[in-house]
Amino acid sequence: MSALDAQARARGLTIAGGFYPNADDAVPKGTQTLLLLAPDGASFWETFTASSFFEDGNADPIDRWSRQTIGRWACDLGAKALFPFGGPPYHPFHSWALRSKRAFTSPVGFLVHADQGLMISFRGALALKEKVTLPDVASAPCEACAAPCTTACPVSALTTNGYDVGRCKSYLTDKPACLSQGCAVRRACPVSQSFDRPDIQSAFHMKAFL
Repeated sequence: MSALDAQARARGLTIAGGFYPNADDAVPKGTQTLLLLAPDGASFWETFTASSFFEDGNADPIDRWSRQTIGRWACDLGAKALFPFGGPPYHPFHSWALRSKRAFTSPVGFLVHADQGLMISFRGALALKEKVTLPDVASAPCEACAAPCTTACPVSALTTNGYDVGRCKSYLTDKPACLSQGCAVRRACPVSQSFDRPDIQSAFHMKAFL
């Protein structure tokens, strides 16, 4: 795993979890290990913005970067690259994340990761034909948390009652801090606050969302 982790970090990514699939996990035939790949803090943004995809003017630059970067790596490993975009149908990344036991369901319904908190996002996965050592499982960070995420949204668009996407987007048109720094709910998570994700990256995603 140490070699694979180093290879991931060299690409601005990190292995955010993994598991040994069974017949119910909807992975390619012959997969012995599935590894989930997420941005590696600030190094991801530095790597992505140095690529030709960042300012080429075409749609979905991060998705295209992910396809090339993870796809080429998978070919080098004799593995299969899988992505959370490009559907329908879509691969069940949410279920896979929960299977890894390093991501959990937060009080507001979004995934929360042991290291990245509510800032977790997945750029892809590697379906390996051999078993490799997995990242350690973790305890859900919400178990001992006061859950500031539940009251952080300025317009109560994201709470324990669900996510009102329309209300969220309407609020973002006024260019609040959420647009330039990232979702207030995600930022309220104590684990998120220790994760090195630049505000400019969050702003990039929020602009694309809006």
